Amino acid sequence: MTVTRTSPPARRTGGDKLTPLELGAWREFLHVHAVLTRELDEELRRSHGLPLSSYDVLVNLESAPDRQMRMSELADAVLLSRSGLTRLVERLEREGLLVRADCPSDARGSLAVLTDAGVARLAEARKTHLRGVRERFHDHFSDDDLERLAEYWRRVLGAEADV
Repeated sequence: MTVTRTSPPARRTGGDKLTPLELGAWREFLHVHAVLTRELDEELRRSHGLPLSSYDVLVNLESAPDRQMRMSELADAVLLSRSGLTRLVERLEREGLLVRADCPSDARGSLAVLTDAGVARLAEARKTHLRGVRERFHDHFSDDDLERLAEYWRRVLGAEADV
């Protein structure tokens, strides 16, 4: 009796349907992203009253020179529309976690500036977030796996990943 091995379906370079291999990989990627971000968001909200999107804004401001960024640059960094970021910044400003200031180099622009209260809230939330990321993601991979994954994501984005 001869055993015939079947290989995965060949990748398509076009057409109106994804192969089962392509569809499976795509669906799993979307599923993992959705589950992990939802779980991390819920954990930050429950433990610190801080949604993941707010955490992301605070992290970006903390790492920026003088803990401030132009609103347009911040929107790009956190993958929000300008109007979406404006609403989020207004909430964070009401909580005293950041303030808005005029941009000295552009009268039309404004800056989001992280406050000391924002730094403190971020420090509290960071432990929870990092633990969650490590438990839900990093702990499932070796260091070599993580290096390969990072390379795969850079490959997907191409030149954009270097920005």
